[in-house]
Amino acid sequence: MSTHNTIISQIFKDIVLSQVESRMIEDKMECINLKKGSSLLQAQDTVYHQYYVDQGCLRTYYIDNAGREHTIQFAINDWWISDYTAFFNTGNAIMNIETIQDTTVYKISRSNMEELLQEIPQLETFFRKKMEGAFASFQKRILASLSQTARERYLSFITTYPNIEQSVKNYHIASYLGITTESLSRIRKEIAHSSVS
Repeated sequence: MSTHNTIISQIFKDIVLSQVESRMIEDKMECINLKKGSSLLQAQDTVYHQYYVDQGCLRTYYIDNAGREHTIQFAINDWWISDYTAFFNTGNAIMNIETIQDTTVYKISRSNMEELLQEIPQLETFFRKKMEGAFASFQKRILASLSQTARERYLSFITTYPNIEQSVKNYHIASYLGITTESLSRIRKEIAHSSVS
């Protein structure tokens, strides 16, 4: 079994694929290696692909009219990432995606994905479940931003993204939480103090 084929088995581990089906998927996906600080997608790019994260970490962010960055999502190993509003409409991105570690992703185009969905019906269920999970996560995040304190949002963040803090800059985390870096430092000190007490 090729290295790429092994990766296909890893990506689609929730479903059973034949060797023929695995090779079909392998032919439609492309491996990309990116150095830390690389741009995977920029606002206004036409979005043709979604990406599976094999190794590394990426950040999706939006730049508002005042030039402020708002971190929308981090993507770590075994996550999928894209500007999905643009991907599903083959439109222009409003998001930016950058690597915050050396990263390996596998990309698949919308057209290739549609072909595979026709040929391998169980992929329909696989991607539907991924989208359902993503939708639920974003809805929870919206509710958290409306109802939770900054401390509660931070605790939720470190549960969702364990061990990510050493790889991510403080202002990225603060941007994700919708707080200042000073507030983030204060929350961390409060938590550290309460755990010692």
